[in-house]
Amino acid sequence: MLGDANPKCSPMNLRLALAALLLAAPAASAAEAPPKADSRFVQPLPLDFNDHTGFVSIFDGTLEGWEGDRRFWRAENGVIIGENSAEHPSGNSYLTYKKLTAHDFDLRLEIKVENGGGSGVQYRSRLGVPWRSKTPPDVLAAVGPYNGATMLTGPQADFWYPVNPKTFSYNGQAFAENSPLGIEAWLGQVVRQFGGDQSQKKLVAMIAPPEQLTGHVKINDWNQYEIIVRGGVFIHIINGQLMAVLIDDDPTSTNQRPGLFGLEIENITKVSARNIYVRKLN
Repeated sequence: MLGDANPKCSPMNLRLALAALLLAAPAASAAEAPPKADSRFVQPLPLDFNDHTGFVSIFDGTLEGWEGDRRFWRAENGVIIGENSAEHPSGNSYLTYKKLTAHDFDLRLEIKVENGGGSGVQYRSRLGVPWRSKTPPDVLAAVGPYNGATMLTGPQADFWYPVNPKTFSYNGQAFAENSPLGIEAWLGQVVRQFGGDQSQKKLVAMIAPPEQLTGHVKINDWNQYEIIVRGGVFIHIINGQLMAVLIDDDPTSTNQRPGLFGLEIENITKVSARNIYVRKLN
């Protein structure tokens, strides 16, 4: 009968009892910490190109410490500029930082090339090595013969105007400047070599087709260039994209000597560089 219903079983009391049970129950999902990720399977954090912890700046906005032909090299508004013209061609011209020699290092800089020519970043390089090629006739007539005291010989990370159909594939490649070794690892290649014999140069792997990789290079704009060198391993990265890797297994190779850093211009061009930092490991 309705009159005999137990008041403890009223709808209101049932709701209150249910709420009490829920409050009394242990909140396992809230109290327990989430399971920790296995550290063996945690993805690495992206590298911050602008984190210069442990690095030293080798460009202070002036050409203090740098040496080169001032007809073609200058500092302007916090930028190194190398520039020539058809009227005043430079041929191969170098700006060398004389205050630091390194063997193993990380090098970071921002760079851009305009006007269709080429540039490169020299490292582990030397001055005063006899120059293998003759001074081009137009350069000889305009500015005189090459001055061996300012010409850099050694490994180079190439950087060319990215839409020149003749040279677009040079960007990021490993080149041996003023050496019979020539191009050691083309854009998109991982190459192992031993000695100067070309038969001892082997393609280990392809990173990607050159036409895909050159698309990572910004035209007439700043590009982030990172060069990582450890022993006989040379790694070239542009805008976070791996471009080329050279593995030189010859301990007597000229690539294996400590040396200087520098910038190059060749052909008719304009190169700009800024924010140049080095972390020297030995």
